[in-house]
Amino acid sequence: MDVKQQVAQQRAELEVAVKRALDMASKKADAAEVAITKTTGISVATRMCEVESVEFNSDGALGITVYRGQRKGSASTSDLSEKAIAETVEAALDIANYTSEDPFSGPAPAELMAYEYPDLDLFYPDEPEPDHAAEKAIAAERAALEYDERIKFSDGASYDSHYGVRVYGNSHGMLGSYASSRHSISCSVIAEDSKGMERDYSYTVARDKSELWTPEKVGIEAAKRTIMRIEPQRMKTCQVPVMFAADVATGLLGHLVMGISGSNLYRKSSFLLDKLGHQILPEWFSVYERPHLLKGMASAPFDSEGVVTKDLDIIKGGELQTYLATSYAARKLGMQPTGHAGGIHNWFVGNTGQSFEQMLKELGTGVLVTELMGQGVNIVTGDYSRGAAGFWVENGEIKYPVSEFTIAGNLADMYKQIVAVGADTEFRSQIQTGSILIESMKIGGE
Repeated sequence: MDVKQQVAQQRAELEVAVKRALDMASKKADAAEVAITKTTGISVATRMCEVESVEFNSDGALGITVYRGQRKGSASTSDLSEKAIAETVEAALDIANYTSEDPFSGPAPAELMAYEYPDLDLFYPDEPEPDHAAEKAIAAERAALEYDERIKFSDGASYDSHYGVRVYGNSHGMLGSYASSRHSISCSVIAEDSKGMERDYSYTVARDKSELWTPEKVGIEAAKRTIMRIEPQRMKTCQVPVMFAADVATGLLGHLVMGISGSNLYRKSSFLLDKLGHQILPEWFSVYERPHLLKGMASAPFDSEGVVTKDLDIIKGGELQTYLATSYAARKLGMQPTGHAGGIHNWFVGNTGQSFEQMLKELGTGVLVTELMGQGVNIVTGDYSRGAAGFWVENGEIKYPVSEFTIAGNLADMYKQIVAVGADTEFRSQIQTGSILIESMKIGGE
């Protein structure tokens, strides 16, 4: 029996276990939800071309949530025998007797359930031998170490291959499942010269291992990035245009996700409170979500509450079109759930057409940020202050690396001051954006 056949059999068995738990719970509770994600895979880590660790995993617990009136109880078990499931249902029911009533609790509305859903082509399983996985990681390290004599050390490489099955059901009659896979190679190296040491990394990730970069490409990319950082200079305190490289610009928009998250909004702890329908970005700026993208790294036919996922405009004409709400947050906010229990699904940011080089020309003289450090972002106020590293740019050309500086501003102002989004899209993230140029930010240096 090959892997796909094994997983198909496992999927059927997990669906039976979920249905059994639902049947048991529904006899004694007003409503119930049951879910399990079973994951299997291998992770091999190497350092200096020697195997450092090999980890196999095959895990997943059945989570059961019951509702008695407006009281909620949850329990879980990794034992899927009928006896263990019955005991877990009883445990959840018992817990519900002691919890406080919450008028906003309960499953998502029945009319939003994904009773029918598409196959999103997310399942390309593999079962690599540890030696084969180690060879991939070591090949990335070797390519990096051989790229330049200044690459003195490897800070580690890894090869990861996982696949799993997600099953969800509830007392509305929803019972859905899908299988998915994820493979990745990463490599981090250290360069050294007379003035010190610098580190950088690269990685590749895909649903289908045949779509991964070669290990050699990952290693060479890590080496190139590291060599460029050698002999960084310190900056003077100033206020200049700042360009976020595409792979860090994803994080800049990650703060938008937090700002429009229902849980932050109903707690009134977001700088974007009461901004629905308002312009929060330039008029040309757009973000749209496509959860049913075939092979998409953040694709899902339904969210973790069984709510059907669908195409959405998040930002259109610079205006905020929707909040991101679970069923609980939606009830608190007086709106419908949006299918985001468990996270977002493939965000695409519209660009203004410039290549990376053209973005540098538009930047003119300022800072290209390629790394951010620290957690200096306050989602409540939007205040933003983070350690950074990158490159000083003059007349549209990179002059030298810079490090040990901070960039500061307020997210609400930063979003409005975006002047361009590059066509150099970062495809490895659930937020796909090009580099982002901000008109002006405070740089804290010497």
